[in-house]
Amino acid sequence: MQDRISRRSFFGLAAAAAPLVAAVSGKEIPVGLELYSVRGDMQKDLMATVKAVCQMGYQCVEFYSPYFEWKPEYAKEVRKLLDDFNVKCYSTHNGTESYAPAGIPKAIELNQILGARYIVLASAGNPKGLDGWKKVADLLNAGNEKFAAAGMHAGYHNHQTEFKRIDGKRPIEVIAENTDKSVVLQLDIGTVVEVGEDPVAWINANPGRIRSMHCKEYSHGPGKGYKVLFGEGDAPWKQIFEAAEKTGGIEFYLIEQEGSDLPELETAKRCLANFKNIHA
Repeated sequence: MQDRISRRSFFGLAAAAAPLVAAVSGKEIPVGLELYSVRGDMQKDLMATVKAVCQMGYQCVEFYSPYFEWKPEYAKEVRKLLDDFNVKCYSTHNGTESYAPAGIPKAIELNQILGARYIVLASAGNPKGLDGWKKVADLLNAGNEKFAAAGMHAGYHNHQTEFKRIDGKRPIEVIAENTDKSVVLQLDIGTVVEVGEDPVAWINANPGRIRSMHCKEYSHGPGKGYKVLFGEGDAPWKQIFEAAEKTGGIEFYLIEQEGSDLPELETAKRCLANFKNIHA
């Protein structure tokens, strides 16, 4: 993971763009990229890829779980690159190692270097029954206590599973009801749309807790799924934005793309343009 800037071709992908922010009640809400969207390029050359993303006009980024392998010195190099473009890292996407007693100090150290507010658990694995999901809530609360002492908070990122009912109750409800209100519920829009649930209703039911959102698109059209670009699928984005900004407590948006027929960086660039058009 400890790459050096080498692929100069990335640098000319896009001229430095004007900052893109969503203005809400006099506040500016940054629009960022979940870097899993460009994971293939990240694996080849992390620094060059992050620089290319910054040059597109993204205002923040979210690093995904391999960042946990970094040494503090390398995290400082990454932070310097972000600072050079005035781009923030408000959150990271984490595996369970960041919530394990032995891993929490490292997660705190790396996230403090990056300037993150939220250490988001990316997946709960395969909990058994509603009692299993209560144990996930316990894990989040325990992590949150440690993170809060360092000026950060825990977060939880849903997938499809959390919105599928077990004995009439959705696991995401168990998470929400059994975690401290300071634990952010990072909403993955595409997975909610895929299973036929209503993301707007969920946002409105959890005021102040949807402080981060993965703006992932999904289409039920034949052969489409997650390959469609942002704004070209079935998610009701205008209603989602309205709910997030009036009720959800959104602090930053993160565009995420799981795949498309275009190169990853070109996909990220087009999704950003679509976001700007739709949100405006």
